[in-house]
Amino acid sequence: MNTITHTLSPELDKQARRNVGMRLGWLTHAAVFALVNAGMWLAGAHIGELGLPTGGWIFGLVIHGAVVWLRPFGQGIRVHMLEKERQRLTHR
Repeated sequence: MNTITHTLSPELDKQARRNVGMRLGWLTHAAVFALVNAGMWLAGAHIGELGLPTGGWIFGLVIHGAVVWLRPFGQGIRVHMLEKERQRLTHR
């Protein structure tokens, strides 16, 4: 297995690790959601009750996903604005 390593500043490495951790956390959340709800639906079908509380959980999963997966786009804007501000302050 080839491992490609890039040299990052400690700050960028910390951010990369945090982003990957957040994405893995969401994937774990989604997997648990799917497994638990599949089991609940199967059990409910067996006893004739399918009214399960998945609505609230799916709402939480969607919000969690939005925070994790849409965050990098907002982060790019922040980085761009920060760089502009640094340039402005440097050239006073």
